[in-house]
Amino acid sequence: MENPSKETEEKWPKDPKNWIWGIFYFNPEEKRITPPKRIPSIGFTINFANPKSVLFMIGAILFFAFILFSIIKKNL
Repeated sequence: MENPSKETEEKWPKDPKNWIWGIFYFNPEEKRITPPKRIPSIGFTINFANPKSVLFMIGAILFFAFILFSIIKKNL
């Protein structure tokens, strides 16, 4: 599906079949890295079916690990 309609994009996050264990969003048709959550007031989610999303998540984890390591090393 090249360009899904707005209606389809709104339906995907609400479909329980696109959620693994209810917390991990996995939809290969979805091209957005951070699609909307089912409950918008609770943070954001990442589409784990999109390879760019996985790289984004790994980069974020490495960034925060570097910051944490820098703080701990400075305090020693």
